[in-house]
Amino acid sequence: MPLQPNSPEARDVAYLLHPYTNFRQHEEQGPMVIERGEGVYVWDTAGKQYIEAMAGLWSTSLGFQHKRLIAAAVKQMETLPYYHQFGQKSHLPGIDLAEKLMGLAPTSVSKVFFNNSGSEANDTAIKIIWYYNNARGRHQKKKIVGRVNGYHGITLAAASLTGRSLNHSGFDAPLDRFIHTGNPHYYRAGQEGESEEDFATRMAEELDALIEAEGPETVAAFFAEPVMGAGGVIVPPATYFEKMQAVLRKHDVLFVADEVICGFCRTGNFWGSQTYGIEPDILTCAKALSSSYVPISATMISDQVYQAIADASAKMGVFGHGYTYSGHPVAAAVALETLKIYEETDMLGHVRSVAPHFQERLRGFTDHPLVGEVRGVGLVGATELVKDKATREAFAASDGVGALVNNLCAEHGLITRPVGDAMCFSPPLIIAKSEIDDMFDRYAKALDEGLDLLTRQGKAVA
Repeated sequence: MPLQPNSPEARDVAYLLHPYTNFRQHEEQGPMVIERGEGVYVWDTAGKQYIEAMAGLWSTSLGFQHKRLIAAAVKQMETLPYYHQFGQKSHLPGIDLAEKLMGLAPTSVSKVFFNNSGSEANDTAIKIIWYYNNARGRHQKKKIVGRVNGYHGITLAAASLTGRSLNHSGFDAPLDRFIHTGNPHYYRAGQEGESEEDFATRMAEELDALIEAEGPETVAAFFAEPVMGAGGVIVPPATYFEKMQAVLRKHDVLFVADEVICGFCRTGNFWGSQTYGIEPDILTCAKALSSSYVPISATMISDQVYQAIADASAKMGVFGHGYTYSGHPVAAAVALETLKIYEETDMLGHVRSVAPHFQERLRGFTDHPLVGEVRGVGLVGATELVKDKATREAFAASDGVGALVNNLCAEHGLITRPVGDAMCFSPPLIIAKSEIDDMFDRYAKALDEGLDLLTRQGKAVA
């Protein structure tokens, strides 16, 4: 259907350059324009309701239209709408938020630096790591290890750390100093007869061999999401992080936990690091820090890292890094209120009470002919769609199966996110059991319709 002249859709196509978009396809089809939201639901400009099964981008943890967050933003706007943190300047919302975060953070970290996005939080971590090793006279120890299919953002350094080809192709990424170890996806990479624990051992041995080949004196840090989010909700195999951390300690390599998706109760603990026994030297977070109502992120560092960079800043006269909006007072006030809501409403208790039902409904798709693997933890999960369930044969990328099922979901009033052919779910943390049922009931209809269509086209083995 042609876009109507002067409609929001037509004006969007005329003026906007979208992230993660096929621009030629967008010119033909136009956008879905979301007009308002409330709770776990959003409505488009035609008045159609959708369950937001991805909480926006894994992030609107408290749902839409939370009055306390709106009030916190308005109050701070009326008091101090902007100030910075450069050159020993500060403001109360930033101080209060830093203190609150340190009270909630793993004991392995001790100071916080504020940024505006997850990408920036990881970029800051990378720069701090290089600054830290320069401060210690280890000028060659600069290589950063990411994981194949891992995701850490899209600034140039963060995109280089990210292990996904679509974030590299056409951008001259990755830059030098960025290397990648294996994707811990047991379903796809596990060998015949290999247990999860044996697979985890092999992954750790691969990391060890990579560091040895590069030279331990050149490898500075390893970044990992507790659960790979944008890589398709890849849950780590049993004993994985225990074994990976042993390798990092052996070679004096820092561990950076990217908690941008996993932090703030998503996995059934306040931090994904707690769920998987990670003791990070640096922790990054964003998204649910403010329920995404305003942009803010944080990079938290250990005291060991802080002491080294503090000494270096004294020698150089300044730590030459920061953003105009680092710790923006309105963003800090909203984030502080978000953390208060998590505590006062026992959000962690709520997640733990509804997560078993979420996982049960999700795993109900295990026997579906189109589903090869179901995976998840807490209130995050995915179903991987396959051409042949028995052989695990994947669909060709040209089949566009994830996009097909995603479009069918939208027809049934459900917004999800395909990562290739992995259909992901990460709803607002406030979701109720009845809403979980509604969400997966809508998905079941879309999945059945997708199977029927693909079977008739001869693309799926029913």
